Amino acid sequence: MAIKTTVLKKASKIKLLACDVDGVLTGGEIIVLNNGEEIKIWNVKDGLGYHELKGTLPRIKTAWITGRESEQVRLRAESMGIDYLVQNCMGKKSAFESIMEETGFKASEIAYIGDDIVDIPVLKVAGFSVCPKDANPEVKKYVDYVSSLDGGNGVAREVIEIIMKACGEWKRILEKYK
Repeated sequence: MAIKTTVLKKASKIKLLACDVDGVLTGGEIIVLNNGEEIKIWNVKDGLGYHELKGTLPRIKTAWITGRESEQVRLRAESMGIDYLVQNCMGKKSAFESIMEETGFKASEIAYIGDDIVDIPVLKVAGFSVCPKDANPEVKKYVDYVSSLDGGNGVAREVIEIIMKACGEWKRILEKYK
């Protein structure tokens, strides 16, 4: 896959990778058990991507901003070492701004992956904005890059690879597995 120079330039400046959860890290389906517990399906490709990002470029922080609240999301974020988790948040731009204030990062230094209209305010200001291939059509108007993948199928991994390629680290990662 050839990546546009403008996309690589934006990706090379990233200090924080933030994203929505449902529809980005998962396919958006939610199974609710009789006891109210939610089940989500996570893609292991995203997990490996986050692992490699943290190990290779630890200076890049991570955040998940989601409109729903779920113990499963909290546990997954904890197990993956996500630096900032904001749940039950429909005002995602406020959460984004709070994270910027806490980290001191500029919007131009933050990548954001979102899939639905609630993500548009953040996508409009993020330095590198991305959506899954199956995102709402309105969302696609506001992003720098539309993933080749649907939500829940490794979109975060694809973005992590772009960031690593832009930072000159991807070949080094591949060498570990040869």
